[in-house]
Amino acid sequence: MREATCLIESEARAEAGTADRLLAELYDELRLLAAAKMAREPAGHTLQPTALVHEAWLRLGGDNQAGWQNRGHFFGAAAEAMRRILVERARRRLAARRGGAAQSVAFDGIQFAGPSIDDDNLLRVNDAVEALAAVDPRKAELVKLRYFAGMSYEEAAAALGIAVPTAKQWWAYARAWLTLELGGAREPS
Repeated sequence: MREATCLIESEARAEAGTADRLLAELYDELRLLAAAKMAREPAGHTLQPTALVHEAWLRLGGDNQAGWQNRGHFFGAAAEAMRRILVERARRRLAARRGGAAQSVAFDGIQFAGPSIDDDNLLRVNDAVEALAAVDPRKAELVKLRYFAGMSYEEAAAALGIAVPTAKQWWAYARAWLTLELGGAREPS
């Protein structure tokens, strides 16, 4: 982990060759992040975690990485890139099907490592998170890290530079806000 932090700092100073070393050092962690995202994809999907990591890496700049401030900044950007890739894929699949029956979804009813989430619900949650971002961007970022990236409170708090209790408070607020935005569906007791 210390090596990755040094590489991120080296990349911020634009030192030659650090992008390749950074990918090699963080690849396993990126792959775990991608696997967590892919666990909720519907059965029969064609994108694999490895492909998601590679596509996200390219979107982050490939060999020309941006100046990452720290480890949390990098993983936050990687999680956002993966979220956008999955949302774009869901939109393409829905466009190909020409719609589908919309369902009411409870925000907390979808488990992080639980059953797959279908394209309609993924897009509904994404739209609700975008609406939250217009009201409170920091809480929306927390939702992206926790819900879409599957980060723990501790990981998300570190990425955002906040305390874990603050992350838990923000999560409670965001969860309630999103539940109302998604149609007021109540979570199971």
